[in-house]
Amino acid sequence: MQDTFQDSSPDRGHAPLPQAARPRTARTLREVRQHRSYASLRAIGALILREMQTSHGRASGGYFWAIAEPVGGIILLTLIFSVGFRTPPIGTNFAIFYATGVVPFMCYLDVSGKVAGSVRYSKSLLAYPAVTFMDALLARMAFNTVTHIMVSTIVFTGIYTLLDTRTDPQVLGIALGMVMAITFASSIGVMNCFMFEAFTWWQPLWSILMRPLFLLSCIFFMFDTIPQPYQGWLWWNPLVHVVGQMRRSFYPSYAGEYVSHLYVFGLSLGLMAFGLMLLIRYHRDLQNS
Repeated sequence: MQDTFQDSSPDRGHAPLPQAARPRTARTLREVRQHRSYASLRAIGALILREMQTSHGRASGGYFWAIAEPVGGIILLTLIFSVGFRTPPIGTNFAIFYATGVVPFMCYLDVSGKVAGSVRYSKSLLAYPAVTFMDALLARMAFNTVTHIMVSTIVFTGIYTLLDTRTDPQVLGIALGMVMAITFASSIGVMNCFMFEAFTWWQPLWSILMRPLFLLSCIFFMFDTIPQPYQGWLWWNPLVHVVGQMRRSFYPSYAGEYVSHLYVFGLSLGLMAFGLMLLIRYHRDLQNS
């Protein structure tokens, strides 16, 4: 009986298995690696769905309110200021003049704020290896970008259709203005995503610094009418260039020669690269703090 057991057991001294019978370890690892390459996309998709559900999932209408709230707020502000400022600095309709300034400004405020809270918002999920801080950043960027593209489309189309604006909208120019606003907002959000978690005093200080930005972004007036040396100081505000790009996309007679795409995109990409470098270096410390 003992001999039978020994005969039936594998012998370590036997010749190695043939090539066809060997486990395909390399191929298996390659297949696992290929499957894991889509893990980030699945995580981003899941985070976007979570964002939609937690933001307005319990309200009647769901994601509709994510678009309706900023649209309603912008339209209400436009109507209020239209009563007090009947004659805009350029053109004949104050509603479209104000919308060209407030739409990209509200896009900047919302996107930068949401991206800045990405790590804090998804901190519990970042404990899982399948979810990284980049997934959280990209999910919030994508969700809020799509939302504000819809908002801007509804606001501009509604004003242009219902009112006599006497403007000539250039779609490519408007799209460029929105890209400038979203890129700058994302870079500020990435940088503040690190700063808010690393320094507790920075978030309230940043809120104070942002309060006068509504008046310093040329929403109610034209950059060309500002006297020196204040005009030179305001030029360094990237939102001035964003608003200028939007306005010269609606008013053919407005040149907006001060608008510098290179400055906005260069500053945005530099801030984003620096913010990502800090997050890559310290994101685990921030998650555990």
